[in-house]
Amino acid sequence: MSGHVLKLSCTRAEAEALPETGELFADLLDPPTLMVDEPDPHAPDDWVMCAYFNDLPSDALVKRIRALAPSAQSFDLSPLPDEDWLTLSQRDLEPVRAGRFLAHTAAHAGARRPGDIGICVEAGLAFGTGQHMTTHGCLAALSALARQRQFNNIVDLGTGTGILAIAAARRWPQARVTASDIDPLAVQVAQANARQNRLAPGRINMVTAAGMRHPLLEARAPYDLMLANILAGPLIAMAQPISAALAPGGMLVLAGLLSSQAANVRRAYRLHGLVPAQVCPRQATGAEWPTLVLTRPC
Repeated sequence: MSGHVLKLSCTRAEAEALPETGELFADLLDPPTLMVDEPDPHAPDDWVMCAYFNDLPSDALVKRIRALAPSAQSFDLSPLPDEDWLTLSQRDLEPVRAGRFLAHTAAHAGARRPGDIGICVEAGLAFGTGQHMTTHGCLAALSALARQRQFNNIVDLGTGTGILAIAAARRWPQARVTASDIDPLAVQVAQANARQNRLAPGRINMVTAAGMRHPLLEARAPYDLMLANILAGPLIAMAQPISAALAPGGMLVLAGLLSSQAANVRRAYRLHGLVPAQVCPRQATGAEWPTLVLTRPC
């Protein structure tokens, strides 16, 4: 049996619209694993989709996967070396440093330096390995905030792999940390990553929820630190419930938006009493993927 990889270009929208793997290939005994990546942060709509197979896929299966990226004009199907393809797929994911945080795969655990807060997250079935500039910006914001104050009640909305929730739990070990995602598979991945990072069971309470619509999320409000690395549209749509859950003096870190969308996102939260907090250099730049840090004045 020889592994194969199918590579094709896709747009960011196509990448983020991928159904859950279990749902997409429920009829297969040996389903492929899908991964998406943004090779060039300066070309935010040009993504790559890779499907990894344990054996040569049928023409019908290739056609099914190509249908997930209608924008792709061509594809490449090639055999993998006789090694663990998952390890190969992650070998080139270099560690990402943001302040004291170092996001890395298990293969790069040796990159940690004294004083680093290492976060081990493998590429796979949920978004967020630290490679993308939105995640990097959020980690940089957390590192900047940590130099200013302590947080005690933290929530990460749209947690993906759980990287931001894990970072918050590691940086503020006494804080209560909650995380949520609309995708139950992402919640499972985040829980596994929390264990991989040696966080005690229950250290991060994770729930499947859309926005703030969950009894636990509502019961634990107000929060003094809220994180949401999602997309501009949902961030704007959820401005009211997110703002309402932020305590006076609390900090809100928003990402997943393009620089052209930042003004509209800020405006949506300003309508609910939140204003910019000048704590993160990235939010003041013209970067393609800005990170916004907002606060509710006391």
